[in-house]
Amino acid sequence: MAAVVKENQSDTPSSKTYDTLMQVSWNFDYRGRVTKLDDLYNRAKENQWNASELAWETPIDPSNPIIAPEHSQYAQMPFFQKLSKSQQETFSAHSTAQMLSQFLHGEQGALLTAAAVAHGVPDMKAKYYAATQTIDEARHVEAYDRYVNKIAIHYPMIPWLKTLIDTTLQTDNFCKVMIGMNMIIEGLALGAFNNMYKQTEEPLLKSITFNVMRDESRHVAFGHVYLTPTIAALHQDEREDLAQFAFDAVEILVAGQSGEMDLGFIKVLEVSGIDPQDFMAGIDEAAKLGITRDLPPGQIHALNDLMMPALIRAGLVTARTKELFEGAGIPVNTDLRVLEAMEDSESDLNILNAEQAAY
Repeated sequence: MAAVVKENQSDTPSSKTYDTLMQVSWNFDYRGRVTKLDDLYNRAKENQWNASELAWETPIDPSNPIIAPEHSQYAQMPFFQKLSKSQQETFSAHSTAQMLSQFLHGEQGALLTAAAVAHGVPDMKAKYYAATQTIDEARHVEAYDRYVNKIAIHYPMIPWLKTLIDTTLQTDNFCKVMIGMNMIIEGLALGAFNNMYKQTEEPLLKSITFNVMRDESRHVAFGHVYLTPTIAALHQDEREDLAQFAFDAVEILVAGQSGEMDLGFIKVLEVSGIDPQDFMAGIDEAAKLGITRDLPPGQIHALNDLMMPALIRAGLVTARTKELFEGAGIPVNTDLRVLEAMEDSESDLNILNAEQAAY
């Protein structure tokens, strides 16, 4: 059942208020029933970090792209190489700001969903952990907001990403909120952060990304630790309902990523003095020359390497929905190596293990 979107007098062009159906769960049994949550909660407390203490004075040199050219999907295009130096620098800064703006907006969505889980999850230890995730997400919003302002401007949220998060928030079932957040949205984020960590040598962004990625690995692990036994105990009809929600959420993501260029990226092109039609022609030219936009070896494909294995492990891909995924052209990957290497990632060694597992 969808939430009722209502216009609110406090709404502005930059905000929107709607009612959700999330239930609130009190629980006076403070012991908790999932013992593995104790370790996850303790590590969450131990690994708190202060975004204000990062090296914000670090200068950003526009002549030294934040994403190194050898890692950029655009820098290798013949079209891009024909642009003036000024255009290349402007495009590099603003396309990075547009991408990081999605990190920023997505982290606000994760902040909202984590708070919803703290309200709705019945297990007390799960409430403890969801509370630590809520502060994690607030810190991520703070850090990305400050960094995007440092390099360029905020860009609007990609519509499909907002649809995915709104769909997650508009359910009255805390399991569905956790599926949408801890398995799909956080899986998307963890893959993106991992790839950004490998793509940039800019020290401030590198430090932000590492700290955020360490938090996100715990968030993904939370989905597994709590949801897997919870789902296993449900009636088959309830599991099918959750599996359908998981498929619908993934379908929103896949359809959005394969859709038309969003208005934010068009704005990046305009700021850079690039005609969108010329840019698309440049993309086509690069494809004909065999210059692909696929991820290079060692980087993580969030859907294939993280989300689908997480959903399968939790029992959220049934025989029925497996046919739906295959019919939609979405590979049902059962290989857990990358996911398990990324979960509980606490150091550069774990990140390296995930990179090796991706080969």
